Amino acid sequence: MGENMPRTTTRRRRTPNPATPAGERVLAVAAELFYAHGIRAIGVDRIADEAGVTKKTLYDRFGSKDALVAAYLGRREEVWQKHLHARLAASGTSGAERLLLVLGIASDWADKNERGCAFVNAHAEIGGTDHPGNAVIRADKEYMLRLFVDLAREALSGERPGSAGPGDAGPGGAGRGECDAGAGRPDDGGPDPETIGRQIHLLYEGALTAHTTGVQPNAFATARSAAAALLAR
Repeated sequence: MGENMPRTTTRRRRTPNPATPAGERVLAVAAELFYAHGIRAIGVDRIADEAGVTKKTLYDRFGSKDALVAAYLGRREEVWQKHLHARLAASGTSGAERLLLVLGIASDWADKNERGCAFVNAHAEIGGTDHPGNAVIRADKEYMLRLFVDLAREALSGERPGSAGPGDAGPGGAGRGECDAGAGRPDDGGPDPETIGRQIHLLYEGALTAHTTGVQPNAFATARSAAAALLAR
């Protein structure tokens, strides 16, 4: 009886795997097109055509357009974070100077990416849905929030990057062990690093928007001045 039952096929979900020359071409083309024109405006046919692959290859590598969008956002997050931390490491800065440098690096990045924050742009199209790209967007924003909080703790406590014990370092290089016992804690009467970090994160996010819209061409310089004032209180 089983032989007479209708056969059904289901497309198996694939974990995105661009780790082939064709997959990398697809991801590179998709990243350029999604950022320049938006996610909904670009279909897989155009991506496959410009990447010089078939749609089958695209789906073999990524499984779906949604997964390709998530991979594009993930790659952009990776590139931004590597760029940011390479610049920080090369600067040799610490304390407040190190935190303020993040805003300078973000300004340089924004100058080269005229359509603004890719994550905010993507959220405008896929936010409020179960799209897998939303998790990547949130992860990037949470990462930057944690970074500013960690750097604020370093700046307000006088800790230098790498001075914490093994395993205690956060994204900004400042650990929580000695920092929490040092200056800058609310119960010491000083400013709260958590609050200051969150406030500076809002300055960063606001500068991204103000710079992109052209309302404040010097938005990051203004944000840097405001951040410096918060740290000096």
